Amino acid sequence: MEARCSSCFFTAVLLCRLAGMAQASCDFPAMFNFGDSNSDTGGLSAVFGQAPWPEGETYFHSPAGRYTDGRVVVDFIAESLGLPYLSAYLNSVGSNFSHGANFATAGSTIRPQNTTLQQSGFSPISLDVQYNEFYEFHNRTPVARQKGEVFEKLLPKEEVFSKALYTFDIGQNDLTAGYFMNMSTSEVRAYLPDVLGQFKNIVSYVYSQGGRFFWIHNTGPVGCLPYVMERVPIMASQVDHVGCASPFNEVAQDFNRGLKEVVMQLRQELPQAAITYVDVYSVKYSLISHPEKYGFKHPLRTCCGHGGRYNYDIHMGCGATAMVDGEEVMVAKSCDNPALHVNWDGVHFTEAANRQIFKHIRSGLFSDPPVPLSSACLRMPPS
Repeated sequence: MEARCSSCFFTAVLLCRLAGMAQASCDFPAMFNFGDSNSDTGGLSAVFGQAPWPEGETYFHSPAGRYTDGRVVVDFIAESLGLPYLSAYLNSVGSNFSHGANFATAGSTIRPQNTTLQQSGFSPISLDVQYNEFYEFHNRTPVARQKGEVFEKLLPKEEVFSKALYTFDIGQNDLTAGYFMNMSTSEVRAYLPDVLGQFKNIVSYVYSQGGRFFWIHNTGPVGCLPYVMERVPIMASQVDHVGCASPFNEVAQDFNRGLKEVVMQLRQELPQAAITYVDVYSVKYSLISHPEKYGFKHPLRTCCGHGGRYNYDIHMGCGATAMVDGEEVMVAKSCDNPALHVNWDGVHFTEAANRQIFKHIRSGLFSDPPVPLSSACLRMPPS
């Protein structure tokens, strides 16, 4: 009975602490993002060419460096914090870094891939390269700002780096890379500790550069993405009740469990850091398993694509053209109403889905500790 009362007491104390934290609000002057196509705002497009129309059609009304019809989750995060959309670090035209920078590129992985973008579809700008970019940006910014004028206006002050929110959304491509190289599920699982170890190192490096506030997304249900289900064969018994490939989702959940353990270790090793682990997997799977609840009609079928069970063809990506009667015409077109689709192009979510994801994660209900985005600067007090 005494042990039970003690447990109740500590639970009550924890709830009171969380309530106090939820009422507090942080003032982040900037964001620095690391990731892949789920949060790319123009990095890959700046290096390898702009993502073609109809990318960006819903919100920007033209291609905007994002692999969706509008905004990605990091855009909604920036909006909610009162910040401008993040300029891609690699984009030299029209960028403003005074409120942060985005180092993410589509196709990026945590662990470097020994291949080219043309060979595999994976970006050479892996997480270690993104950190190197951040390191150079941080250390060269004070020197550049001393020149005054435009440099002072477009680059952040030194104190911004320790007050900014550092967001991470990466890991999906590390899982699919193994499958696309014909590895078995057990072989993919075997290299997860190495991937997670490299992720942990990068967060520690950012901390050593003054980063203190971290918002870390886990990876989504890759087994529900057409580009995975169409490329990697599975048995009918391995398809769940929603229509997703269970083996791939189970590996994603293994990765997420490991990521959560890494976050717990980092909290012990980085005493001045506030690190929030965000379960986007559960939110994304909910959109797919209960689409009507969120206003969607097509949870698996892509909006922008061509052919196949899911309106997806690896050789005919969104915006692809073909010669028809001597004329070049777009064959991988956008659907009439992207807002009814969860999936945009077989790989990425629509703006409507991204908005729903953000609405769910901003409250803290899917976070550990369960604090809202606006309170992500507050460290969890020791129990």
